[in-house]
Amino acid sequence: MIRTPRPSFHLPKWLPQRRTWLKAMHWAMVPMLIWFILVTPDDVLPFGPKAFQAHSVLALIFVTLCLLWTADYMRRGLASRPGPKLPPWARRAHQWMHKALIWGLFGVALSGFFLGLTSFTLLKAGGFLPIAPPLGLRRANEIIGQIHIFEFYLLALIAICHAAFHIWRHLRLRDNALRIMAPKRLHRYL
Repeated sequence: MIRTPRPSFHLPKWLPQRRTWLKAMHWAMVPMLIWFILVTPDDVLPFGPKAFQAHSVLALIFVTLCLLWTADYMRRGLASRPGPKLPPWARRAHQWMHKALIWGLFGVALSGFFLGLTSFTLLKAGGFLPIAPPLGLRRANEIIGQIHIFEFYLLALIAICHAAFHIWRHLRLRDNALRIMAPKRLHRYL
């Protein structure tokens, strides 16, 4: 059997490198994650339709970044390396946490799709993008809604553990873990 090489896809040179845009995506998602931990759609509703629309647009941006990150992972694998100073248990934890975050982000996006699918009305992400054709499955919608909430807060817990792990690495092992992910302007403070 003769194997033909897979065609490789190369981005134009004027686009940023993979690590650069992953860093930008990472830091763009942090404040959005905090926002969605603290503010639910029910909290936004009393402020009127424009506030709800802004919340919905932010959710659409967040989900889009989640899907892009998952697609990048599926195409190229993890971009991070565990680092030479990590003990074996920490190497496993490093890889597990990164994969759990990526798949958790995908899971939140997927359960949001199922929320739209089981809804009684057509839900639109950002107020303009239909999520899924509504099937009107009340009990399924309630169950998926609970899964979506649980999944999101579990993801937030994993993100907090992830941050604590990298802070521990930086302070205890002094392996520049934070410097790798932080913008260059902040390096002198780390």
